Amino acid sequence: MSDVTRAKHGRPVHHWRRDVVELAAVFTAVAVADGVANLIGHGPNGPALLVISAIALAATAGFHTWWARRHGHAPPTSDTGARPPAEVRQAGPSDGPAATRGAAAGASALWRMRTTVKDAPGSLATLCTALAGQRVDILSLQTHPLAEGTVDEFLLRAPGELAAAEISRAVAVAGGTSTWIERADAHDLVDAPTRVLGLATRTALDAAELPLALRQLLGRCTIRSLPAKPVGGGRPPAEVPVEGVLEDTVMRLRAPEGGVITVERPYLPFTPTEFARARALVELDARLGPRIPRSQDVLTLPEGNAITVRRADTRDVPAAKAMQERCSPRTLAMRYHGPVGDAERYLNHLLSPRFGRTLAVQTASGRVVGLGHLLWDGDETEVALLIEDEWQRRGIGGELLGRLVAMAVEAGCESVYAVTQASNTGMVAAMRALGLPLDYQIEEGTLVITARLDATPVCSRLPYDGRQEQFGGPVGRD
Repeated sequence: MSDVTRAKHGRPVHHWRRDVVELAAVFTAVAVADGVANLIGHGPNGPALLVISAIALAATAGFHTWWARRHGHAPPTSDTGARPPAEVRQAGPSDGPAATRGAAAGASALWRMRTTVKDAPGSLATLCTALAGQRVDILSLQTHPLAEGTVDEFLLRAPGELAAAEISRAVAVAGGTSTWIERADAHDLVDAPTRVLGLATRTALDAAELPLALRQLLGRCTIRSLPAKPVGGGRPPAEVPVEGVLEDTVMRLRAPEGGVITVERPYLPFTPTEFARARALVELDARLGPRIPRSQDVLTLPEGNAITVRRADTRDVPAAKAMQERCSPRTLAMRYHGPVGDAERYLNHLLSPRFGRTLAVQTASGRVVGLGHLLWDGDETEVALLIEDEWQRRGIGGELLGRLVAMAVEAGCESVYAVTQASNTGMVAAMRALGLPLDYQIEEGTLVITARLDATPVCSRLPYDGRQEQFGGPVGRD
């Protein structure tokens, strides 16, 4: 506004002298225009001159408007300069939709991206320049040299409104090929050496951590452990050399006990660097030998009996076999869905840390009366229970199941499933007591119950949390 300015306190101040001058100028202009119109209008070419004058005035006004907008008096805006306060501040309760949109536009997102570039000077610089053009910040970079080219793995922070497809297009224009990108989270902010050292520490403490460490090291992949002698007989897996085998999206490593560990990732080929890291973890596991945490919890049952819950491995095969011999045929049928021909070989597989984790329940005299298994089954995870007949209906199965599910959550599993018979009301009740969303599938009397762990927090205790009370009695810890 030309006739209004604002003082420092914000109130409008009117200048009456400027108003009078502008009003006098308007009257003068009208009088001059009337005189010119009368003079020209009575001439021989008067109408044509008036039309030409009107066109010239319109063109002049349009040019003036364009020039004023392009060369205004407002200070220029810049991405590197100071922003107006309304864009810097966060939207508050009293802000309108415009402020909310501004805050959303200022949010950022984390991305993990992998692309292949030519092994030539300036290739990486061109790629980084393309990302900078999209206002993408590179938080970390790892290079995986190949025979031809280099695979670059990035952790990126990009504007929240920037889609993955736009980042991929910019990378493609800069020369990147075979680009793969997915959302990341705060856990990816840990640098690669720190993450690998952490995985090695977990593997050193617990042999059952090896499959989980490989999965966290390599991302979304399917890991299968194949024993040298299959439990049900059949053909053993093909022998793998000591150095392992890398075949594009599949790597095969020799397991410490003589079997084969197969890792598959169909959506993204493995690099030699990833293969070397995975092989180093397996070699560490082989050198350390069998090992499991020896912590244990002492629980008190409602009737006053004390039991101990601890981790178990193949050294507990004799005690587990003796428990199975005390179980009734019906209890064994509920667990194994049929006769078990070679119990010792079967238990060697179930109790091996290579295939999962096992919890054992033993009495004060040291007799094993219950087993709970958490078994890695490729991309899925199975839970299974076996409780000796005399110790059933005392809450032991529910206690074991809760601890196994807590282990699965800690391992990052999305779901667990249990295979039983439709008449096994105890297992069904224990699964329902978890308070998780359940899916039921019944086929020819076999019931498969799947609990989704990513939908609801698990209200279960940690595997060896001695700070809680179980079964209504105190808990001790050795």
